[in-house]
Amino acid sequence: MAAVLLALGIPLAVSLAAAEQQKVVVDRIDDTARFAALAQYVTERPSGSRVDIPDERRDTLQKELERYHDVYGIRAGVYDRNENPMANAPQTWLVPEEGEGRDAFVEARLGRRSHDPEQVWPWQRNRLVVASPVIRDGDVVAVVVTDSPTGQMRSEIQHGWLVIAAGLLAAMLLAVGAALRLTGWVLRPVRVLDTTTHAIASGRLKSRVAVAGGPPELRRLARSFNEMADNVQDVLEQQRAFVADASHQLRNPLAALLLRIDLLALELPEGNKEIASVRTEGKRLGQVLDDLLDLALAEHAEADLRLTDIGELAAERVAAWGPVADSKGVRLLGTCPPTTAWADPVALSSALDAVIDNAVKFTPEGQAVGVEVASNGEVSTVVVTDGGPGLSDEELGRIGDRFWRSPGHQNIKGSGLGLSISRALLAAGGGSIAYAHHEPHGLKVTVTVPRTGPTS
Repeated sequence: MAAVLLALGIPLAVSLAAAEQQKVVVDRIDDTARFAALAQYVTERPSGSRVDIPDERRDTLQKELERYHDVYGIRAGVYDRNENPMANAPQTWLVPEEGEGRDAFVEARLGRRSHDPEQVWPWQRNRLVVASPVIRDGDVVAVVVTDSPTGQMRSEIQHGWLVIAAGLLAAMLLAVGAALRLTGWVLRPVRVLDTTTHAIASGRLKSRVAVAGGPPELRRLARSFNEMADNVQDVLEQQRAFVADASHQLRNPLAALLLRIDLLALELPEGNKEIASVRTEGKRLGQVLDDLLDLALAEHAEADLRLTDIGELAAERVAAWGPVADSKGVRLLGTCPPTTAWADPVALSSALDAVIDNAVKFTPEGQAVGVEVASNGEVSTVVVTDGGPGLSDEELGRIGDRFWRSPGHQNIKGSGLGLSISRALLAAGGGSIAYAHHEPHGLKVTVTVPRTGPTS
């Protein structure tokens, strides 16, 4: 639009300047024609004579030129073919030796009106020179020359340009306003789609796009997105149901199997290593099934959000895990000032239990585990740091995946589902969990919960 306006505006501005100058030139041509008519029968001085011959017509012409100069500020003169002045105002003004004035005089002396002057622009201070021949009996006897200032003409051109610029600016603003309305109409469904996509990625699987407004293509895209989200949610629900059902169905046979192993152990010598190993693996399998069931429930259950004192809740979990840390020779330190946020107390407690358990489990004897509660604008955080061996950058990207455990920690008891359950519990309430390096060594886990209430 800007290019179109410039393509129209620049020629219009040039045309306006040319029209203003042409109007001035036409006026000067009329003036020179009038003076030429007065000078047509003025008696010429004899060649070489410096003495004026009394001539009433010459006196009239001189008075007209002087009055013309006084009123309009335009220099004017009538000169014979030898460039001697017959009448001029001011009387000191003679035919220019060079430049446009000289060219105009020579052109008129040949019997032709001078060519139109070059275009004068507002930033130039040129003058307009127009010359016309005085013809008597078919011969050129003199030349009328006018030399006009261009200040008023340049002001008129500048004013016209300002009007054109204002019109172009108004048209540009109108175009921008129309473009903003149009792009807003087009992009509003895209923004809604982006917000809904982010909500689904954050765990709010029931979010959907309201199909309203926008181009037909985007409305079809919104409907297709909703259909895709419904299908994804159905698949996830089926997956969760399968995991929950499988975990529940396997627990009873596993319990019966463990009972038979206990009965079999009564028939064998006490301390049999094979029986002990089978019992350990059976209990580990039972823990995995329990964790799978907890994960399925965590991903399916709705969060019971309440305004919760995060500091008090974190302090309770630190106190609860204190004896476990003491038994391992690990110092569990808590800095838990009062701070409120919206969270599901049960879910947050379970997530903190998993994180603190993980920190205490991997921290060697003599090291410390820190739990620090803080508020930062619209969120509250619980940061758990440990002095364990930590993880590599690649391992940090995988922590929290189901059944994933660091290759260096395979000998430590666990199912690899605890942090996955924590992430699911927090996501249901709008919270999150993040992992980073803790200097000089160890892991830093940040649990974040929102301080603003849920929107209806």
